[in-house]
Amino acid sequence: MVEAVQDAGVVVTGAGGGIGAALARRFAAEGARVVVNDLDAAKAKAVAEEIGAIAVPGDASAIVAEARDALGGTIDVYCANAGLPSAGSESADEKVWALAWDVNVMAHVRAAQELLPAWLERGSGRFVSTVSAAGLLTMIGAAPYSVTKHGAYAFAEWLSLTYRHRGVKVHAICPQGVRTDMLDATGSAGDLVLQPTAIEPEAVADALFAGIEEDRFLILPHPEVAGYYQLRAAEPDHWLTNMNHIQQKWEATR
Repeated sequence: MVEAVQDAGVVVTGAGGGIGAALARRFAAEGARVVVNDLDAAKAKAVAEEIGAIAVPGDASAIVAEARDALGGTIDVYCANAGLPSAGSESADEKVWALAWDVNVMAHVRAAQELLPAWLERGSGRFVSTVSAAGLLTMIGAAPYSVTKHGAYAFAEWLSLTYRHRGVKVHAICPQGVRTDMLDATGSAGDLVLQPTAIEPEAVADALFAGIEEDRFLILPHPEVAGYYQLRAAEPDHWLTNMNHIQQKWEATR
């Protein structure tokens, strides 16, 4: 058992399935008191009933106060997991860009606005951001997703560097392909880039809990992402050329 989460009040957004459900199950198994959030009320209720948690359905941006009340007044861990796999290029409709920004970035910002005052006052709190390897690297065929996931990573990084000396712990989870409905929604680009090394959602939960025990900010369920990230920083033109080859390969299959 991970002592840091035993009897903790935990909120997991987007937890009606996929990574969110796996996180909720793992927190409950570790002895936490869990709120399961999802836009789909039936899915949230089903997961909550399975693990002995509390369902608080609705928009992840607007449920912090209700979730706090459901947990008896205190949220110790907040998992900003809800996200959109928005595909498209620079030509994607502005509504697609705006929704991706709102869900993938601003939902995290709004949650932090609600959570930070109490966390800073008491000197503890844990913010878990489900980002994506796309937030460290990029993803072909998905400009709105890639750009906003970079934003989500940047916000998590900013929270960590700003508040770590005041007791706030932040974790950024950056997996590549995970076998969920979101992976299925990536279509042929996901088939090419993500499916070959896709992992189960439970492996993401395992990686997070290893990171919690080691007090690590960056959580990489696919360890090879670290090498890609280093190459991107050290040799950006080399990295971009490699990614462009993948782009060309994808274009040839369409």
